[in-house]
Amino acid sequence: MIAVVYSGSNFADWRLADKDRTIASFKTSGINPYFNDEKHIIQLLSKNINLIHHAEEIKRIYFFGAGSSSPQLKAIVHNALSTFFKFGKVSVEHDIAGAAISCCKNSPGIVSICGSGSNAAWYDGKRVKPNNFGLGYILADEGSGNWLGRQLLKGYMNETLPENIRKKFVQRYDPDRKTLLEKIYRQKQPAIFLNSFTEFYVDNKEDNYIKGIVKSGFDKLIATYLLPLHDEHPEALLYFAGSIAAGFQNHLYEAAADANLKIANIIKEPINNLLTYYSSKN
Repeated sequence: MIAVVYSGSNFADWRLADKDRTIASFKTSGINPYFNDEKHIIQLLSKNINLIHHAEEIKRIYFFGAGSSSPQLKAIVHNALSTFFKFGKVSVEHDIAGAAISCCKNSPGIVSICGSGSNAAWYDGKRVKPNNFGLGYILADEGSGNWLGRQLLKGYMNETLPENIRKKFVQRYDPDRKTLLEKIYRQKQPAIFLNSFTEFYVDNKEDNYIKGIVKSGFDKLIATYLLPLHDEHPEALLYFAGSIAAGFQNHLYEAAADANLKIANIIKEPINNLLTYYSSKN
């Protein structure tokens, strides 16, 4: 039996499979070694009935997750998974590698994640080429869910939201400035809080102001990361993965066209393609 995992900071998608047959599909809280130590990860795994039931049967674990970039950070996740899955061989890679395999399989391409966070990389068909793009929710993540959340909260607190959007925001969240700032600056994972406002964008996606923010985020993502990659690999196809890319794909296609880029495909959830890919190898 194999376990395939694709994790952001908010939640992790899991698939357990045996001989091309899916045994279980479920979500857990996200596993990110920037925020979670080995003890926390093991406790998280120990609370899931699917994992408890199948832990000893699972022989291979393929984990792809946000934050699993350096050897030290990968080791945190690897050690926790190895402790829990006592008879399993564990592989831990960054989420951009999982997105690349899901989108491209064994073919080269430029791959971008745009979900709760954002990132981009060149994939040669076997490996993702290292770069300095993954700077996280404070320094980067342009166009992502938490970036959209930041724009909305800044607009509200700076009193620059259009009146119709401000009224909807107040009616929905009854926001208090002090509480908002405490959740952003004092809680452990503020990116999760910021990303929670994605639903407001979805529910108001036809509003011109909301469209403008989303388009602006995609423009920044493309200009900062994708155009430099395209300059290096002008013949490469462009792929996107993630909930924001899929949920606002009309705006994304428009932003790409403005930059003279052509999108080959957009995948909302990489986990299903990853399961197919690794099931064929076991």
